Amino acid sequence: MARSDKTFTIDALWQLERLGNPSLSPDGAQAVATVSRYDMEENKASTTLWLLSTLGGRPRALTHCGDKDGQPRFSPHDHAVGFIARREQEGKKDETPQFYVIATDGGEARRIGEVATGVEAFKWFPDGKRIAFISWLWPELKGMKAQARQHKTFKDRKATGYVTSESAYRFWDQNLPQGRVPHLLTLDLASGKVTDLFEGTPYELPRFEPDATCFDISPDGKRIVFAYDPAPEKKVDGRFAMVELDLRRRTFRELVRDADWDTAAPRYSPTGDRIAFLASHQGRKHTMPAQLAVFEDEFGSWEVISAQWDHAVNAPLLWEDDNQAVLFTAEQQGRTHLWRFDLPDRRAEVVAQGGTVTGFDKAAGTLVSLADTAQHPAQLCAHAPGEAPRRIESFNDDLLARYTLGHHEEVWFTGAEGDKVQMWLHFPPGFDPKKKYPVLHSIHGGPHTGPGDNWHYRWSSKLFAAQGYVVASVNYHGSSGFGHAFLDSITHRWGELELQDIEAGTDWLLSQRWCDPARVFASGGSYGGYMVAWMNGHVKPGRYAAYVCHAGCFDWTAMFADDAWSWHAKELGAWYWEDPAKVGAQSPHLYAANFSTPTLVIHGALDYRVPDQQGLAYYNTLKARGIDSRLLWFPDESHWVLKPRNSQLWYQEFFAWLHRHDVTQQKGKAKRGKG
Repeated sequence: MARSDKTFTIDALWQLERLGNPSLSPDGAQAVATVSRYDMEENKASTTLWLLSTLGGRPRALTHCGDKDGQPRFSPHDHAVGFIARREQEGKKDETPQFYVIATDGGEARRIGEVATGVEAFKWFPDGKRIAFISWLWPELKGMKAQARQHKTFKDRKATGYVTSESAYRFWDQNLPQGRVPHLLTLDLASGKVTDLFEGTPYELPRFEPDATCFDISPDGKRIVFAYDPAPEKKVDGRFAMVELDLRRRTFRELVRDADWDTAAPRYSPTGDRIAFLASHQGRKHTMPAQLAVFEDEFGSWEVISAQWDHAVNAPLLWEDDNQAVLFTAEQQGRTHLWRFDLPDRRAEVVAQGGTVTGFDKAAGTLVSLADTAQHPAQLCAHAPGEAPRRIESFNDDLLARYTLGHHEEVWFTGAEGDKVQMWLHFPPGFDPKKKYPVLHSIHGGPHTGPGDNWHYRWSSKLFAAQGYVVASVNYHGSSGFGHAFLDSITHRWGELELQDIEAGTDWLLSQRWCDPARVFASGGSYGGYMVAWMNGHVKPGRYAAYVCHAGCFDWTAMFADDAWSWHAKELGAWYWEDPAKVGAQSPHLYAANFSTPTLVIHGALDYRVPDQQGLAYYNTLKARGIDSRLLWFPDESHWVLKPRNSQLWYQEFFAWLHRHDVTQQKGKAKRGKG
């Protein structure tokens, strides 16, 4: 189908269907994945399950009646898919997410059992007769009936106060369940019986977004391995041990526990005598990457396998059938590939090229991957040895064919400390290098992340470029995907090297014939918002026409209200009361006397990573200084703007702010006015 020359729009972005991680049937012939659709009028999303053939054929909707069916996994015996949802069935509406099963050959889903405290994530036992799942329980109670009674009492309470003595009580945009901890339970499909595996023990799963990578079930179904924080006080930066539960004997044994190491994402080998997991040497430095490690049951010892490979390994891990290699994703210079790490040779090779691979599965020799690039949202592909990846769906093809998207490319320049620094450029449709264009820096957050060849919905480079801007994204010092030394280089001196890199990137842009020096803008979110506020106090006035600061860190002392306060001294080099000068030297608010550039400030009230008082304080400071500024504040959004209508407003205000400070546009308006 020929591509149209229509301009990509906000509405088009929200009409795209978003695919979730795939799960393969045991024979590898089918994949199941979520597909989310957004309704701008209704201002909400719906998510259903789809079956996709890896052999050819059209995708087929598997569920129809749910609003948000999620986390689908094929049962070990092909005939059914388990998933988590909140539905209404037999006149009863789920108050919390429950476990459902649906046959792949038709019919409707059925709820299995009932868990008052809800089902967070699950894995099938190898025999397909049970699942292990996560639920937040009151650890002092015994029996699921007592849990259900307490859940009802808590739900029906009239007081709304949150009471705690914990160090960590909220995460990103959610309060952690008051008085509860995440336990691992089993659910028998035939009887619906639920058993709390951790009842009466001190064990619990990670409190911060526990998911199915936190634990694994042995191939014989007799053991479960899980990550556990042995510290009496749980914190975001806790160091986890690895523990195995013998289900028959109900005994626990610690497999890996070292005060200097943090472990995560355990995965049994096909033979069950080895466990692959992630290990990070936190005793050496808090920025140390997660590396691939293997526990050998025969010897009762473990070893880091990828120590000489300077990449951070991502969960989940998946063993190859030959027991000799592990699959995982890892970043490399602005792209995320799917890698196969050969254990005997300790060698990594790419098996699915990014773009950005965000999900994968393999069964019976069939591999599927979910990946996006800067040119398209996530797509599902099947991979066969020696063959090019083959699409197994076409959900967004017709919609994207209506629009022209500009091209993108990567460039390298010399940045701080003489290092080579990567910058991604996204060009407007129909870009003509002989013409002049405005430039927009899109500065990434983290800071230890690495944007590149990927699709983004909340900071859409294609949508920015469609407005006529050349969009620049610098992978400044501190970014991931360029080795540990590069990532760690900014520790205890935030703002210094990053600014040098962004400024060097601006110099490179200004040297291009097509760059209009009067129309250079900078925007960023989270740590990128911090950088924008930092630039306002450190860059010569007039170099940038205007800034956009979304959820930016502004005052490191006041930032202590965030959910990650235990990281502050590690990143900044001191607690604020120990060395206020050192912390202040990295804080934008102390350079407010230098502010002069117009700024749009955006923040959400439910942001716990960067509390909204940061944005409000920045905005109020700009107003007090008499600097042109505008505030967009969302009472119902968090660190991210996720609701369709709010996102629409976000983009509208973003674009309007840039257009308002576009010198060329203003001159054009003046001329038209005189005419």
